[in-house]
Formats: sequence, structure tokens, C-alpha cells
Amino acid sequence: MTTRVALVTGGSSGIGEATALALREAGLEVYAVARRVDRMADLEAAGVHAFAMDVTDDASMVAGTDRIVRERGRIDVLINNAGYGSFGAVEDVPIDEARRQFEVNLFGLARLTQLVTPYMRSQKSGTIINISSVGGVIYEPFGAWYHATKFAVEGLSDSLRVELRPFGIHVVIVRPAGVVTEWNTISRESLIETSKGGAYEKYAARAVRALKAADNKLMSSTAEVIAKTIVRAATAKNPSSRYHAGRGSILLPATRRLLPDRAFDAVVGTAFMGRP
Repeated sequence: MTTRVALVTGGSSGIGEATALALREAGLEVYAVARRVDRMADLEAAGVHAFAMDVTDDASMVAGTDRIVRERGRIDVLINNAGYGSFGAVEDVPIDEARRQFEVNLFGLARLTQLVTPYMRSQKSGTIINISSVGGVIYEPFGAWYHATKFAVEGLSDSLRVELRPFGIHVVIVRPAGVVTEWNTISRESLIETSKGGAYEKYAARAVRALKAADNKLMSSTAEVIAKTIVRAATAKNPSSRYHAGRGSILLPATRRLLPDRAFDAVVGTAFMGRP
């Protein structure tokens, strides 16, 4: 029986690292990629192949894909996990930073999908798993650019799923809610820095407090919890189109569907910015 081969982006920490380890434990041949290879020694010790890839660098993605096919002859699973959140008011976030979020969270995902699809099509099989977020369904103040990228990932994935179905390729969205990782610290630091000295500074400070209040294992999930869901999708013969992962991943989208816009605005506005 041929061993299935998986490629995981953003593999140096958090969900990507946990997923690479879980896929390896499930018996797949796993390649984990990230910009910082020095942080992936534990993965290599566990039998995961780790090397550098920058999802904003086309040559890097082409070389990485070619390497895997050269060494294994196939790619069966792509986990598009690389991504980050740079928070701040739309007025304050430099447009170049907004573009970079789209480059990492959307265009890098799309380009890597383009690169692996021909191999999956020739195999007449494959699974592409795009890591979205409840942020692709709900919204928060100061997260507009991040939410925009995740809304885009959801739309791209839905169209892609229909396009690739005739070729035996599954496209899956995994939609985590809050996860306790360093991602949280990075997004909050960017919010404080971007808002410093400006019109939104006091509101940003309140938003950071609200975000920190949810950063615990009672209200958020660990990366390992999300990884279990990803492995379930990656190993399913006929995976679902969407998987909710972690605490709040069902409740938050349901709340958004049920509440009118003004009511949901009031909920997130009060939580993040205080009462008007």
C-alpha cells in the first residue's frame, strides 16, 4: 500500500506543528514547511521532513513542491495553514501591511494549491484542506483586514471544491475558533503598536483586554485539539466540506446567523470598545 504524502504550511508552531506531528502519528509521510527551519527540530526528531518555504515567494513554493514530488512521487494532502493576523483600525493599518496579510493568508494558499493540483489530478485523488477561522464568518473591530482574508478563503474554497470534484480532489475548510497559540500575542502586539498615539488607542487597549480574557483553556482550545480535526478530514475517504474545530466554533457562527446586524454590532462593539 502506498504511503500518503502530506504537505503542511506554517509548520514551525501552533496548529501547523501540532498537525504535522498528528499526521505523522497517523502514518502519513509528512513535509512541514515554514520560513524558520530552526524552530522545527522537534518535528524532524519525530520523523517529519522539515524545510524552508515562504508562501509569499513563488520560487520558494515551486522549489518546495518539486522537491516533494521528486522525493516521493506524489502529494496526497495539502494543509494550507500558514497565516497571521495583524490587527488595527482600517484607518491606521498601512495598506502595504494589509496587502501582506492577503499575500500570506490568501494568495500564498492559492498559489500552492495551483502547484499541487496537477499532481493530484494525475493521481485522480487528493485532499486540500484550507485553514479558515470563525473569523471568516463573524467580525470584530480592529480585525477588518484579517477577517477580509478569511472571508476570501471561504469563498475561494467553495468555488474550488466544485471545480476539483470531477478530478477526485476534495477541498475542505477547517474553521477553528479561539486557539491558545503565539498567534494571539502577535495580533495583539500589532494592534497596540498600530493604534499608539492615535484616535483608536484607548479602544484598542480595551480590545486587547477582551481578547486576553478569552485566551485560556476554558474559553479557547489547544492546537492539538484543532490538529485532531484536521487529521480526521485528511484521512477521511469522503471528507465533509467544512469542519468546525474547538470551543466556540459552532456557537459563534450560529450567533452571527441568528442576530440581526445591529444586534451583533452591539455585542462585539460593547465587548471590544465599550458602550457608545
